[in-house]
Amino acid sequence: MLTVHSKNGDHRFKVEIAATPEEQERGLMFRKSLAGDCGMIFPYQPAQSVAFWMKNTLIPLDIIFIRADGTIARISNAKALDLTPVPSGEPITGVLEIRGGRAAELGIAEGDRAEWRQ
Repeated sequence: MLTVHSKNGDHRFKVEIAATPEEQERGLMFRKSLAGDCGMIFPYQPAQSVAFWMKNTLIPLDIIFIRADGTIARISNAKALDLTPVPSGEPITGVLEIRGGRAAELGIAEGDRAEWRQ
């Protein structure tokens, strides 16, 4: 379970963990839908700059880059099947992918804090 603490409350997501390089490479590829309270977390240790793309990803996603202190560094709205890299812009320790547009629907913004326990 991952919780995002935002100005308008806490938002909880049931997350799958993409822990291995193979799981991270596959991510949410080939999925035809994603529930509004579900997502995938990509943990990185140590913190590093990363980039994501939407190869074989059939649904739009919000890509949420999370710093080591848990604050959200950046939120990117990624289009299905877009091969344009989406960079973190700075070293991060986690990336949360949720259904496209969901962050805006919930009022999740840069600077909010994500809390996730493995």
